[in-house]
Amino acid sequence: MNMICNLHTHTFRCNHASGTEREYIENSIAAGLKTIGFADHSPYVFPEGYYSGFRMKPEQQEDYVNTLLALREEYKGRIDVWIGYEAEYYPGFFSRTIEMFKRFPVDYLILGQHFIKNEFDGAYSAQRTDSEELLKDYVDQVCEAIKTGMYTYVAHPDLVAYTGDQKTYEKHYSRLIETAGSAGLPLEINCLGIRDDRHYPSDRFFELCGRIGAEVCVGSDAHSPDVAYDGPSWEKAKQMIGEYGLRFNPQPTLRML
Repeated sequence: MNMICNLHTHTFRCNHASGTEREYIENSIAAGLKTIGFADHSPYVFPEGYYSGFRMKPEQQEDYVNTLLALREEYKGRIDVWIGYEAEYYPGFFSRTIEMFKRFPVDYLILGQHFIKNEFDGAYSAQRTDSEELLKDYVDQVCEAIKTGMYTYVAHPDLVAYTGDQKTYEKHYSRLIETAGSAGLPLEINCLGIRDDRHYPSDRFFELCGRIGAEVCVGSDAHSPDVAYDGPSWEKAKQMIGEYGLRFNPQPTLRML
């Protein structure tokens, strides 16, 4: 089992990543990857000119796409280069954001739901909590996002670090896993979480995935070129796949916009 594809790569435009797109591509080729997908934190259409500090601005979209289109052509035959976004599902603003994406040839979206409701008056998803309400709201929003049919896979699906009882944990996270399965969407084992020793990917979550029969993929979540392929984290991800009997999809099918 080899890692041949990484669809979770960021660029400097999100304000917390470094390196050039070319460096990510060269490192991916050197590691033997067949496909690299860039899924930087998407621009978003917000009201009253609100700008997030952790995502690219709408006016950067043209440069992002054109840069990657040129590199796709340059590296044709050596590696496949795909253009995507990691985009939250914020129901009130989603349709306008999708229309903005469609102005350019964007290939796919991955769902990384960092906030519940939205990021300027909602709750941060990646927190330790014993609140069933927060876990329920996160799962509800992710399930609604999956049902739009717009996403290729769910990034770090176990983002809420629920510290309550197992029955409640399984009650809600099982819904997320089953909804993704019904839609044919893989759930990501996130390498950034492994290398930074974060609370995800969670053994508790992926053991549940194994029992339910979920399909999984692996994303590097690279914010610097040296981890476009992250060997040690991939080995840990591979160990989880084997330990929990997970169905591994080495290259998820893109859902084109």
